[in-house]
Amino acid sequence: MDWEDLDPKKTPAQRRNLEIMGVTELREYIDQLQAEIVRAEAAITAKESVKLGAEALFRKL
Repeated sequence: MDWEDLDPKKTPAQRRNLEIMGVTELREYIDQLQAEIVRAEAAITAKESVKLGAEALFRKL
């Protein structure tokens, strides 16, 4: 069993139409996406930490 099997499966987010967005809107959109990337990377780090802790615990047994 893989840890990723426990995560809920989600469909990919729908793409936004960039053609109708102005430069300011595009820059704001980029800022939002970068903030979401930081949030996702933090979640990955937390999950990897838990996984490593669990693996260390079960190796000792």
